Amino acid sequence: MMKKLPVLFLIFNRPDTTRRVAEAIRAYRPERLFIAADGPRPDRPGDAENCRLARAAALDAGWECEVRTRFLDTNLGCRNAVSSAVDWYFSQVDEGAILEDDCLPSPDFFRFAAAMLEHFRDDEKVMHISGVNFQNGIRRGSADAFFSTIPHIWGWASWRRAWRHYDVEMRDFPALRDSGKLAANLPGTPYLKWVLLRMMGETYRKSPHFDTWDVQWHYALAKRGALAAAPNVNLVSNIGGSGTHRVAGSLCGLPFGKLPAPPVPPSAPESADVEADLYTLKRIYAGNWRSRLRYVAERYFGIRD
Repeated sequence: MMKKLPVLFLIFNRPDTTRRVAEAIRAYRPERLFIAADGPRPDRPGDAENCRLARAAALDAGWECEVRTRFLDTNLGCRNAVSSAVDWYFSQVDEGAILEDDCLPSPDFFRFAAAMLEHFRDDEKVMHISGVNFQNGIRRGSADAFFSTIPHIWGWASWRRAWRHYDVEMRDFPALRDSGKLAANLPGTPYLKWVLLRMMGETYRKSPHFDTWDVQWHYALAKRGALAAAPNVNLVSNIGGSGTHRVAGSLCGLPFGKLPAPPVPPSAPESADVEADLYTLKRIYAGNWRSRLRYVAERYFGIRD
Protein backbone atom coordinates (compact mmCIF):
# COMPACT_ATOMS: atom_id res chain seq x y z
CA MET A 1 0.00 0.00 0.00
CA MET A 2 1.35 3.41 -1.01
CA LYS A 3 2.22 5.71 1.89
CA LYS A 4 -0.16 8.64 2.43
CA LEU A 5 1.09 11.97 1.17
CA PRO A 6 1.47 14.95 3.46
CA VAL A 7 -1.00 17.70 2.53
CA LEU A 8 -0.61 21.47 2.68
CA PHE A 9 -4.00 23.19 3.05
CA LEU A 10 -3.92 26.89 2.11
CA ILE A 11 -6.83 28.84 3.58
CA PHE A 12 -7.93 32.42 4.18
CA ASN A 13 -11.43 33.76 4.83
CA ARG A 14 -13.92 31.38 3.21
CA PRO A 15 -15.25 29.00 5.87
CA ASP A 16 -17.81 27.37 3.53
CA THR A 17 -15.41 26.27 0.79
CA THR A 18 -12.75 25.52 3.41
CA ARG A 19 -15.15 23.11 5.12
CA ARG A 20 -15.88 21.25 1.87
CA VAL A 21 -12.21 20.84 0.98
CA ALA A 22 -11.42 19.85 4.58
CA GLU A 23 -14.01 17.06 4.30
CA ALA A 24 -12.26 15.73 1.19
CA ILE A 25 -8.91 15.81 2.99
CA ARG A 26 -10.53 14.09 5.97
CA ALA A 27 -11.70 11.27 3.69
CA TYR A 28 -8.09 10.78 2.53
CA ARG A 29 -6.82 10.80 6.14
CA PRO A 30 -3.21 11.94 5.61
CA GLU A 31 -0.77 11.23 8.41
CA ARG A 32 0.62 14.78 8.22
CA LEU A 33 -1.53 17.86 7.61
CA PHE A 34 -0.09 21.35 7.28
CA ILE A 35 -2.50 24.29 7.43
CA ALA A 36 -1.38 27.78 6.43
CA ALA A 37 -3.60 30.85 6.72
CA ASP A 38 -3.05 34.47 5.77
CA GLY A 39 -4.14 37.06 8.33
CA PRO A 40 -7.29 39.20 8.10
CA ARG A 41 -7.26 42.50 6.22
CA PRO A 42 -7.77 45.34 8.71
CA ASP A 43 -9.84 47.42 6.27
CA ARG A 44 -12.36 44.65 5.51
CA PRO A 45 -15.23 44.34 8.00
CA GLY A 46 -15.92 40.70 8.82
CA ASP A 47 -12.54 39.45 7.63
CA ALA A 48 -11.30 38.63 11.12
CA GLU A 49 -14.40 36.56 11.92
CA ASN A 50 -14.36 34.75 8.57
CA CYS A 51 -10.67 33.95 9.02
CA ARG A 52 -11.41 32.57 12.47
CA LEU A 53 -14.25 30.40 11.14
CA ALA A 54 -12.12 29.14 8.23
CA ARG A 55 -9.32 28.13 10.59
CA ALA A 56 -11.77 26.31 12.84
CA ALA A 57 -13.17 24.43 9.83
CA ALA A 58 -9.70 23.41 8.66
CA LEU A 59 -8.69 22.26 12.13
CA ASP A 60 -11.73 20.00 12.50
CA ALA A 61 -9.64 17.00 11.48
CA GLY A 62 -11.71 14.14 12.86
CA TRP A 63 -8.92 11.57 12.54
CA GLU A 64 -5.61 10.97 14.23
CA CYS A 65 -2.82 12.79 12.43
CA GLU A 66 0.02 15.23 12.94
CA VAL A 67 -1.23 18.78 12.36
CA ARG A 68 1.08 21.76 11.95
CA THR A 69 -0.25 25.28 11.53
CA ARG A 70 1.05 28.59 10.24
CA PHE A 71 -1.63 31.12 11.14
CA LEU A 72 -0.60 34.70 10.37
CA ASP A 73 -1.85 37.59 12.49
CA THR A 74 -1.33 40.18 9.77
CA ASN A 75 -2.26 40.03 6.11
CA LEU A 76 0.61 39.44 3.67
CA GLY A 77 -1.52 39.17 0.54
CA CYS A 78 -1.69 36.33 -1.94
CA ARG A 79 1.82 36.75 -3.36
CA ASN A 80 3.74 36.57 -0.10
CA ALA A 81 1.38 34.54 2.08
CA VAL A 82 1.15 31.59 -0.31
CA SER A 83 4.76 31.55 -1.48
CA SER A 84 6.09 31.67 2.08
CA ALA A 85 3.61 28.97 3.14
CA VAL A 86 4.90 26.64 0.42
CA ASP A 87 8.47 27.49 1.52
CA TRP A 88 7.46 26.51 5.07
CA TYR A 89 5.90 23.26 3.84
CA PHE A 90 8.86 22.11 1.76
CA SER A 91 11.27 22.94 4.56
CA GLN A 92 9.60 20.05 6.42
CA VAL A 93 8.67 17.52 3.71
CA ASP A 94 10.45 16.12 0.66
CA GLU A 95 7.28 15.86 -1.41
CA GLY A 96 3.57 16.32 -1.01
CA ALA A 97 0.19 17.61 -2.21
CA ILE A 98 -1.08 21.20 -2.00
CA LEU A 99 -4.71 22.35 -1.97
CA GLU A 100 -6.22 25.80 -1.68
CA ASP A 101 -9.51 26.44 0.09
CA ASP A 102 -11.55 26.41 -3.14
CA CYS A 103 -9.92 23.40 -4.81
CA LEU A 104 -12.05 20.32 -4.14
CA PRO A 105 -10.13 17.11 -4.87
CA SER A 106 -11.57 13.78 -5.91
CA PRO A 107 -10.29 10.68 -4.08
CA ASP A 108 -8.35 9.83 -7.24
CA PHE A 109 -6.37 13.08 -6.99
CA PHE A 110 -4.37 11.85 -4.03
CA ARG A 111 -3.74 8.47 -5.64
CA PHE A 112 -2.65 10.12 -8.89
CA ALA A 113 -0.38 12.60 -7.11
CA ALA A 114 1.26 9.88 -5.03
CA ALA A 115 1.88 7.67 -8.08
CA MET A 116 3.36 10.49 -10.18
CA LEU A 117 5.49 11.79 -7.32
CA GLU A 118 6.96 8.34 -6.84
CA HIS A 119 7.46 7.66 -10.55
CA PHE A 120 9.20 10.96 -11.35
CA ARG A 121 10.86 11.50 -7.96
CA ASP A 122 14.40 11.53 -9.36
CA ASP A 123 13.66 13.10 -12.74
CA GLU A 124 14.69 16.77 -12.66
CA LYS A 125 12.85 17.38 -15.93
CA VAL A 126 9.51 16.99 -14.14
CA MET A 127 8.82 19.66 -11.52
CA HIS A 128 5.06 19.64 -11.05
CA ILE A 129 2.04 17.31 -10.85
CA SER A 130 -1.28 18.90 -11.83
CA GLY A 131 -4.71 17.85 -10.57
CA VAL A 132 -6.91 19.58 -13.15
CA ASN A 133 -7.62 18.81 -16.77
CA PHE A 134 -8.96 21.50 -19.12
CA GLN A 135 -8.96 19.39 -22.28
CA ASN A 136 -12.76 18.98 -22.50
CA GLY A 137 -12.60 15.21 -22.75
CA ILE A 138 -9.82 15.11 -25.37
CA ARG A 139 -7.42 12.32 -24.43
CA ARG A 140 -3.74 13.08 -24.86
CA GLY A 141 -1.74 9.92 -25.50
CA SER A 142 -2.41 6.42 -24.21
CA ALA A 143 -1.26 6.90 -20.60
CA ASP A 144 -3.28 8.30 -17.69
CA ALA A 145 -1.19 11.49 -17.76
CA PHE A 146 0.50 13.69 -20.33
CA PHE A 147 3.26 16.29 -20.17
CA SER A 148 2.60 20.02 -20.26
CA THR A 149 4.64 23.18 -19.85
CA ILE A 150 1.77 24.71 -17.85
CA PRO A 151 1.77 23.98 -14.09
CA HIS A 152 -1.90 24.29 -13.11
CA ILE A 153 -2.21 24.98 -9.37
CA TRP A 154 -5.86 24.05 -8.62
CA GLY A 155 -4.70 21.04 -6.65
CA TRP A 156 -1.12 20.07 -7.30
CA ALA A 157 1.91 18.26 -5.94
CA SER A 158 5.65 18.63 -6.13
CA TRP A 159 9.00 17.96 -4.50
CA ARG A 160 11.39 20.02 -2.38
CA ARG A 161 14.03 19.46 -5.08
CA ALA A 162 11.75 21.29 -7.58
CA TRP A 163 10.53 24.07 -5.30
CA ARG A 164 14.14 25.12 -4.59
CA HIS A 165 14.11 26.72 -8.06
CA TYR A 166 11.25 29.03 -7.08
CA ASP A 167 11.95 32.75 -6.61
CA VAL A 168 8.96 34.91 -5.76
CA GLU A 169 10.92 38.01 -6.92
CA MET A 170 11.88 36.48 -10.32
CA ARG A 171 15.25 38.23 -10.04
CA ASP A 172 16.70 36.85 -13.27
CA PHE A 173 13.59 37.55 -15.37
CA PRO A 174 14.86 40.64 -17.27
CA ALA A 175 18.05 38.93 -18.39
CA LEU A 176 16.29 35.74 -19.52
CA ARG A 177 13.51 37.67 -21.28
CA ASP A 178 15.95 39.90 -23.14
CA SER A 179 18.14 36.95 -24.18
CA GLY A 180 15.22 35.26 -25.94
CA LYS A 181 15.86 32.01 -24.05
CA LEU A 182 12.66 32.32 -22.04
CA ALA A 183 10.42 32.80 -25.08
CA ALA A 184 12.04 29.78 -26.70
CA ASN A 185 10.85 27.61 -23.80
CA LEU A 186 7.29 28.93 -23.85
CA PRO A 187 4.57 27.15 -25.86
CA GLY A 188 2.16 28.53 -28.41
CA THR A 189 2.03 31.07 -31.20
CA PRO A 190 4.04 34.32 -31.10
CA TYR A 191 0.96 36.09 -29.72
CA LEU A 192 0.45 33.51 -26.94
CA LYS A 193 4.13 33.66 -26.03
CA TRP A 194 3.76 37.44 -25.79
CA VAL A 195 0.76 37.02 -23.48
CA LEU A 196 2.75 34.77 -21.16
CA LEU A 197 5.80 37.03 -21.21
CA ARG A 198 3.63 40.06 -20.48
CA MET A 199 1.99 38.24 -17.56
CA MET A 200 5.42 37.34 -16.19
CA GLY A 201 6.64 40.88 -16.69
CA GLU A 202 3.69 42.37 -14.82
CA THR A 203 4.29 39.92 -11.99
CA TYR A 204 8.00 40.80 -11.88
CA ARG A 205 7.10 44.52 -11.69
CA LYS A 206 4.59 43.78 -8.91
CA SER A 207 1.66 45.20 -10.79
CA PRO A 208 -1.40 45.45 -8.51
CA HIS A 209 -3.26 43.32 -11.05
CA PHE A 210 -0.79 40.47 -10.50
CA ASP A 211 -0.59 40.10 -6.71
CA THR A 212 0.04 36.43 -7.16
CA TRP A 213 2.52 33.64 -6.51
CA ASP A 214 1.74 31.11 -9.25
CA VAL A 215 3.08 33.04 -12.25
CA GLN A 216 6.50 32.82 -10.58
CA TRP A 217 6.10 29.02 -10.41
CA HIS A 218 5.23 28.90 -14.12
CA TYR A 219 8.36 31.01 -14.72
CA ALA A 220 10.48 28.62 -12.63
CA LEU A 221 9.48 25.75 -14.90
CA ALA A 222 9.78 27.76 -18.12
CA LYS A 223 13.29 29.01 -17.53
CA ARG A 224 14.50 25.45 -16.94
CA GLY A 225 12.49 23.91 -19.78
CA ALA A 226 10.80 21.69 -17.18
CA LEU A 227 7.48 19.87 -17.41
CA ALA A 228 4.30 19.22 -15.48
CA ALA A 229 2.52 15.86 -15.50
CA ALA A 230 -1.23 16.41 -15.95
CA PRO A 231 -4.01 13.82 -15.61
CA ASN A 232 -6.00 12.69 -18.64
CA VAL A 233 -9.21 13.25 -16.66
CA ASN A 234 -10.12 16.05 -14.29
CA LEU A 235 -9.37 15.32 -10.62
CA VAL A 236 -9.95 18.71 -8.95
CA SER A 237 -12.97 21.01 -9.16
CA ASN A 238 -12.73 24.72 -8.38
CA ILE A 239 -15.68 25.59 -6.14
CA GLY A 240 -14.70 29.25 -5.68
CA GLY A 241 -14.91 31.91 -8.32
CA SER A 242 -15.66 34.76 -5.96
CA GLY A 243 -12.49 35.04 -3.93
CA THR A 244 -9.38 37.17 -4.22
CA HIS A 245 -8.88 36.20 -7.85
CA ARG A 246 -12.00 35.48 -9.87
CA VAL A 247 -11.69 32.67 -12.38
CA ALA A 248 -13.49 31.96 -15.61
CA GLY A 249 -16.88 30.46 -14.92
CA SER A 250 -16.42 27.79 -17.59
CA LEU A 251 -13.44 26.40 -15.65
CA CYS A 252 -15.19 26.23 -12.28
CA GLY A 253 -17.16 23.24 -11.07
CA LEU A 254 -15.74 20.78 -13.60
CA PRO A 255 -16.84 17.20 -12.89
CA PHE A 256 -14.41 14.53 -11.76
CA GLY A 257 -13.16 11.75 -13.98
CA LYS A 258 -12.04 8.26 -12.92
CA LEU A 259 -8.58 6.77 -13.07
CA PRO A 260 -7.60 3.10 -13.10
CA ALA A 261 -5.62 1.61 -10.26
CA PRO A 262 -2.72 2.08 -10.53
CA PRO A 263 -2.62 5.06 -12.94
CA VAL A 264 -0.26 4.60 -15.88
CA PRO A 265 2.39 7.36 -16.11
CA PRO A 266 3.51 8.74 -19.47
CA SER A 267 6.80 7.61 -20.96
CA ALA A 268 10.12 9.39 -20.44
CA PRO A 269 9.63 13.18 -20.26
CA GLU A 270 11.22 14.47 -23.45
CA SER A 271 8.76 17.21 -24.38
CA ALA A 272 5.28 18.56 -23.68
CA ASP A 273 2.18 17.63 -25.66
CA VAL A 274 2.12 20.58 -28.07
CA GLU A 275 -1.54 20.22 -29.03
CA ALA A 276 -2.65 19.99 -25.40
CA ASP A 277 -0.73 23.13 -24.44
CA LEU A 278 -2.04 25.05 -27.44
CA TYR A 279 -5.60 24.02 -26.58
CA THR A 280 -5.16 25.22 -22.98
CA LEU A 281 -3.51 28.49 -23.98
CA LYS A 282 -6.24 29.36 -26.46
CA ARG A 283 -8.92 28.51 -23.91
CA ILE A 284 -7.45 30.34 -20.91
CA TYR A 285 -4.87 32.87 -22.08
CA ALA A 286 -6.15 34.06 -25.47
CA GLY A 287 -7.30 37.39 -24.02
CA ASN A 288 -9.67 39.87 -25.66
CA TRP A 289 -9.44 42.38 -28.48
CA ARG A 290 -7.62 44.87 -26.23
CA SER A 291 -4.88 42.34 -25.59
CA ARG A 292 -4.51 41.62 -29.30
CA LEU A 293 -4.41 45.34 -30.07
CA ARG A 294 -1.60 45.81 -27.51
CA TYR A 295 0.29 42.95 -29.15
CA VAL A 296 0.03 44.48 -32.63
CA ALA A 297 0.98 47.94 -31.33
CA GLU A 298 4.01 46.61 -29.50
CA ARG A 299 5.28 44.14 -32.08
CA TYR A 300 4.74 46.13 -35.26
CA PHE A 301 4.90 49.76 -34.09
CA GLY A 302 7.04 49.57 -30.94
CA ILE A 303 4.30 51.16 -28.84
CA ARG A 304 4.22 49.99 -25.21
CA ASP A 305 1.56 50.92 -22.67
